[in-house]
Amino acid sequence: MPPRRPGPPPAGPNGGGYSPPPQRDPGLLTHNPLGGYPADDQDDEQARFDEFSPDEPAQEPAAERNGAERNGKAALTPLQRRKRRWKIVRRTLYVMFGLGVIVPAVAFTIAYFLVDVPTPEEVLAQQSQVVTYYYGDNSVMGKEVPDTGNREILKPGQIPETVKHAVYAAEDATFETNNGFDVLGIVRAVYNNLTGGQGGGSTISQQYIKKATENEAPTLTRKATELVKSFKMNQTQPKEDIITAYLNIVYFGRNAYGVQAASHAYFNKDAAQLSPSEAALLAGLIQGPSKSENTEYTQWRWNYVMDNMVKYGWLPKTDRQAAQFPAPLPKDQTKPQAIKGPEAFIQGQVEDELDAAGFSKEKLQAGGYNIYTTVDPSAQKLLEDTAHKYMDSQPDTLRNAMVAVDPKTRAVLAYYGGPNDKTNAVDWANTKRNPGSSFKAFDATAFLKMGKGLGETFDGSTHRQFGTVNGKPRYINNAGSSNSCSTQCTVAEAMMRSTNTVFFDLVANVTGPQAVKDAAKQAGVTSLDKISVDNNISLGGGTTEVTPLDMATGYATFADDGIALQRHFVTKVTDPGGNVVYQTPSNPAPAFATNNADKSKQIAGNVTMALKPVIDFSHLKCPSNHECAGKTGTQQYDASGPNASGNSNDNSQVWMVGYTPSIAVSSWVGTGGNQPLKDKNGKPVGSSGLPAQMWQEFMNNYLQNKPAEKFSTVEPIGKSATASVDDPATKPPAPTSTQPPTTETTTSTPPPPSSTSSTPSSPSKSSKPSMPTGIFPTSNPRNGFGGTSTTPTG
Repeated sequence: MPPRRPGPPPAGPNGGGYSPPPQRDPGLLTHNPLGGYPADDQDDEQARFDEFSPDEPAQEPAAERNGAERNGKAALTPLQRRKRRWKIVRRTLYVMFGLGVIVPAVAFTIAYFLVDVPTPEEVLAQQSQVVTYYYGDNSVMGKEVPDTGNREILKPGQIPETVKHAVYAAEDATFETNNGFDVLGIVRAVYNNLTGGQGGGSTISQQYIKKATENEAPTLTRKATELVKSFKMNQTQPKEDIITAYLNIVYFGRNAYGVQAASHAYFNKDAAQLSPSEAALLAGLIQGPSKSENTEYTQWRWNYVMDNMVKYGWLPKTDRQAAQFPAPLPKDQTKPQAIKGPEAFIQGQVEDELDAAGFSKEKLQAGGYNIYTTVDPSAQKLLEDTAHKYMDSQPDTLRNAMVAVDPKTRAVLAYYGGPNDKTNAVDWANTKRNPGSSFKAFDATAFLKMGKGLGETFDGSTHRQFGTVNGKPRYINNAGSSNSCSTQCTVAEAMMRSTNTVFFDLVANVTGPQAVKDAAKQAGVTSLDKISVDNNISLGGGTTEVTPLDMATGYATFADDGIALQRHFVTKVTDPGGNVVYQTPSNPAPAFATNNADKSKQIAGNVTMALKPVIDFSHLKCPSNHECAGKTGTQQYDASGPNASGNSNDNSQVWMVGYTPSIAVSSWVGTGGNQPLKDKNGKPVGSSGLPAQMWQEFMNNYLQNKPAEKFSTVEPIGKSATASVDDPATKPPAPTSTQPPTTETTTSTPPPPSSTSSTPSSPSKSSKPSMPTGIFPTSNPRNGFGGTSTTPTG
């Protein structure tokens, strides 16, 4: 048997021997009626056993025991007190470990699966970027820089290693090996914050998250979330994508976001062309972009980056010793080339065209796209120079516009809507105006589509009556003696002379106004879509208003043998990586005869036959070795208003529209409203004046040394006829410095009715003797189709 544990002699019934303790009911774990929970120093069996170790005395000294008892509690031995203290320490360590390691680890894991890491594409989609516009020869027209700053986006692989190494040296030397955060960097940042030093602990990945989310609040929650996102990004994206994304959004000063924009802002070159020294300067600016013009700061940061590049093996020491500080170019010399002046009107046309194709301005800026236009820079300069040559010395009230279109593609080669300055910021090339007699080409088109020929005859005498309005006769006049014709005037001769009465009769009694509108739309004139037409359209007046851009497009269809194409300013759109995201479609189709290109070509060719003699009749000449055709047009000034400052011999706007097989050009001169056109000498401006002169000069210069060209040969439609100016007496005199240019309009006071024109006439077998209803306006004094007063358009 084991030795018996020593102790006091057992107590017997007589005071001697051992007496066992009284029995008691076992207490529940949650309820102990005799003593509650076990004391803290006896929380397990081993502890209770250790209290009665045979190596320790069974009882404390009486003095100590009596003292403890006097305090009302059981006394603890020194060993028990030490164990109790260790237990407190141990439990505290458990809590600290749980709070400091386990809880954060669990929170990190949960956050990892919950957070979304913004991709570079998502970040860039929220930022406005620079849109670059190019001429047709791929030279830069200009840039559209958003208010938020200049941004130019590069793709992975487009940033050279030299630039990346400089950024690593400046911001995060362990970028290529860390997991999105740097423990030593964090410790170093904490130390710097406590000691007043400088430098943070964020890695490039963390900086990207901060910039991408635009959350820079100095809170623990933000830093923790940033760390999780940074770690996740490094687990899910290649390092090459991360550094590219970072260098596309980080700010470098000078309103430049991204290393490509910064490279141009400081050195006027692409990032791919940066030297190590230049790359180091830009990398050093990331921490202090607002100090970009502080030479002392930039030099200090440059030295820091260059030294780190040597330290980490990214730059040979000999290169560092030979390197010199790369002074940036002056700030004003590197501003992005904004589009202004006349080219800003081109930009407006481009934006409208792309918006209709599904590329809004916001989408263009979000994508940082490159837009390649159709504009020929040499043609554009020539158009602008021509306009300045003729218009700069003219009164400020005169406005002008010119547009050149390539008939073969319907691409806009040059576009001038005005100087676009403080005094004249209206795009007149896209402003609707009455086209006058230049619209008669579409009268002829509608007539030819019916199978009628240029040899059909009408009464071309002036002051012809066409029905009545409110019981009063309606008269139509020709502009002058040279514009009138015989009572058997062919359509061909009427076109050459611009005989108003013939074309008014032709539309009123043969084609109808709607057919003319349809022909114009088929040719590419888009301005007529939402207007209701009447017989004013025959002379290009009333509600018939079109733009110079429309007229150049419509005539280009005649030049291209009646083929309809989409007019356009844009050839293609590419993303920053050069991928084509949009290309203007080319869907050629017969314009004037559905699914019949030969018929459409014949119609267009017959219109050209009618327009060719107009050039010589208008005192113009085709460029050497080039056939050409065209038509002038005038709109008469309304002198009936209370504030009229001119008379009915004046014009309010004048046109010349003409073409060769390779180019179609419209030229317009007018005013901002209904004002008489007076040149610098105070003389009226007519159809052979300023617009015709500018058209002639541009065509001569543009086609100089270009291959000779002729129009296609087609068979005449219906009754054939040609017109030629073989009688000098009927040809209008050429304008001189003392004689105002000939106009196609007439005065508001009609001459006495002649015996041949006092009643409605039936000039040809094709014309109807009675006037159809609903074809004329009610009363329109401005255009002269109401009452007895006549002020027709030319």
